[in-house]
This record gives sequence, C-alpha cells and structure tokens, in this order.
Amino acid sequence: MKTVSIKASSSYEIKIGSRLFSTLGQEAAATVSGRNAVIVSDSNVFPLYGKKAEESLRNSGFHVFSFVFPAGESSKNGETYLRILNFLAQNQITRSDLLLALGGGVVGDLTGFAAATYLRGIAYIQLPTTVLAAVDSSVGGKTAIDLPAGKNLAGAFYQPRLVLCDTDTLSTLPAEIFRDGCAEIIKYAVLYDPGLFAHLAEKGLDFDRETVIARCVELKGNAVMQDEFDTGERMKLNLGHTLAHGIEHLSGFAVSHGRAVAMGMALISRAAAAAGFCPEETAREISRLIAMFGLPTETEYSACSLANAALSDKKRFGDVIRLILPRAIGNCIIYPLPVQQLHFFVEAGL
Repeated sequence: MKTVSIKASSSYEIKIGSRLFSTLGQEAAATVSGRNAVIVSDSNVFPLYGKKAEESLRNSGFHVFSFVFPAGESSKNGETYLRILNFLAQNQITRSDLLLALGGGVVGDLTGFAAATYLRGIAYIQLPTTVLAAVDSSVGGKTAIDLPAGKNLAGAFYQPRLVLCDTDTLSTLPAEIFRDGCAEIIKYAVLYDPGLFAHLAEKGLDFDRETVIARCVELKGNAVMQDEFDTGERMKLNLGHTLAHGIEHLSGFAVSHGRAVAMGMALISRAAAAAGFCPEETAREISRLIAMFGLPTETEYSACSLANAALSDKKRFGDVIRLILPRAIGNCIIYPLPVQQLHFFVEAGL
C-alpha cells in the first residue's frame, strides 16, 4: 500500500493498494463520531461493491443507508443532487455522520457537493472505483454538478476526510472505461513528469498501476497544496479540459470525459505548436501516446462550435480565457487568451 498525505484547508490521507475495502469500516469509525453512514453510488458500481462496503461498515457499528442513482454524466444534475439532500434529511443524518462516495467521477462530484452543502458541511470519504477517479477527481476537494449551460458550473471546494483507492476494483472495469482514465494519467505526465511519460510510452496499458496512480496523486496533491482554490498552479490541471468540456457538452455527453480530455489535449498541443509555444515534435509525441492508449486525437466539431462552447468555461475571466499550453513534456504554462481570438487559436489545432 502507498499513502499520500494532503495538507490543504483540512488534512487527509489517500491510501492506494489492494484489498483496502476490507478496512473500510475501521477507517470510517476512526473518521467520525456518529454511527450513521450513507453510501452514495450508481447503478453500475453498487451491484459490484455496495454489499461489501455495507457489510464492512456494519461490522464496525454503523447504521448504513444506501442511495443509488442511474449511472452516467446525465445524472450529475440538480435533480439528483436535491434527491440526495432530501434522502439525508429524511433519514435524519446529522453533522457527526458520514457520506461515502462509491464509484467514479460522477459519484464523487455529486457526493462531495452534497457533503459540502448538507447542514453546511458533513464528513465524506472518497472510494474511487475508476482510474479517472483514482488519479484525479477523488483528490483535491473539487465537487460539482452540471447545469444546462455547461459542466461543473455549480459546486464547492470541499476536501474529503479520507480517500481509499482499492486497486482491486480496477480489474472489473471495461477496457474502454479503463482507457478513459488513462487520459488523465497522460495529462499528469505532460504537465509535470517526463519520466512518467517515458514509462507510459514504454509500457502502454501494462503500466505499474499502484506506482503510477500514486505518482499522479502526488503530483495533483502538490498542486492542491500550493493552490487549493484554483487561482494559479492548480489551473494547470485543466490541460485539455476547456476544449474537452466543450466536446462533452456539444455531444450531449455521448463522448466520455476521458475521450474528450484526450481530444482536448491533442488539439491544444497542436494549436500550441502552431503558435510557436512548443516544438511540433512535442505535439506529435503527445498525440502518439494518446493514440497508443486507444484514445482519440481528433474531434468532429468545428473551431467555431468549440470556441462558443468554451464561453461558459470556469476558466474564463471576463473577456479572457486561460488556456494550459505545453512548452515541452513536463513543462506547461497558463496562457491568458482574449476570447475573440479563441476561434482562430483552436482552428490551428484541428
């Protein structure tokens, strides 16, 4: 097992390893004084791990409730969020009790936002079961729901009390979902770590899971500890995401987050090379690695459509949007671009 410590507005540990679900009840009991625990999960994950989680919690003295919603990004909305809050209220959950996010990024975002806002904040634990959630969304305290205008537009910064990443859960992932999460792993390599990039290029999908996940968590943890509220260094973690969120929105979320991030990274890298921010070979290296993992490097959407979709992005400040651009593998910058130039910048990457 590997442990990464995060010291933000509240400190907590991220534990990564095999058979960690067997310790869930003990870890939870050490986290809160209350003995009501609410598992929030989706219709894909709960049938696989819900009963095991419930049993571990009950064995440690918890009265367990479970809230399960239909899997998919389309559930990450205000309706599901309010249903969770009403479920908590109806079951008289108090501020000494606990929420547990059992699933991928959608589950973690929804549960975290509910925890941040119910009774003005109660404790929650992240139990990521996808690569994407393990390396990215479960770490750092970003919680959110989607609005009709765009992704993650309502949310809060709210840190979990603990993250338990049981790597055994990754063995049940469909190949496509596993690859999806690898887009975020590639992102961390491009942002910060040429050695990680080289390991991925050598091993492909056979990379060392525990070591690579822990390295990505360390890298994200460093960014969070420097900039918890996303005003500086942490913004770099959005490499490829401005265009990715546009692609997701334009597709009606038919394009998954990981595939959209892959497209966004490839596109923004080519645009950066065309504008002289990085060598063309750097952009080609990034696209080759993305393709090696079975992820797309092209999008069907026009520069105009992508630029318009980006106007609702959280990284827009007035008439400026902050793009994350590679200079080299392991070296990226935050670049403020006037929104009226975004169409032409994006077009160079298509």
